Amino acid sequence: MTPDTRSIITDLAGRMAMVFAPDLKSPYMAGSAGLTAAVLMMVAEEGDRTAHRLVEENRAIRAILTSAATADPPADLAARIRTLAAGGDDDLHVSALQAANNELRAALSDLQAHVETRADAAAKTLNAAIWSELVASTGRRAFSNMGF
Repeated sequence: MTPDTRSIITDLAGRMAMVFAPDLKSPYMAGSAGLTAAVLMMVAEEGDRTAHRLVEENRAIRAILTSAATADPPADLAARIRTLAAGGDDDLHVSALQAANNELRAALSDLQAHVETRADAAAKTLNAAIWSELVASTGRRAFSNMGF
């Protein structure tokens, strides 16, 4: 058997919370051990889902950027959006996915700043799509119940 990273970190968190923390005499040290266990559980969860979350977000942002032509963005922003919308996530290293996500989010922010200056229906629809993705993105980052 080859244990995966999430299993190893989850096991360490469980040991910290259930084995070490209860035996610590100092309430401060016991609390610190409990906090360490919770952080390890969060690291395990985030490590397991990061690539999936970033691919999902990048795909959603590219879809919004693809429809950005309806908002008639300035030429420099339009060119940047076209380039980013045509991209893909071929490199699944988290660092590469995160770099793409950062670039896509920056363009999305610039697009949103543009559409918020307009009152036409296309801009309002695009702005609603942007806000919808930002809400969904926040939900993707929520942690599950970390019971041991």
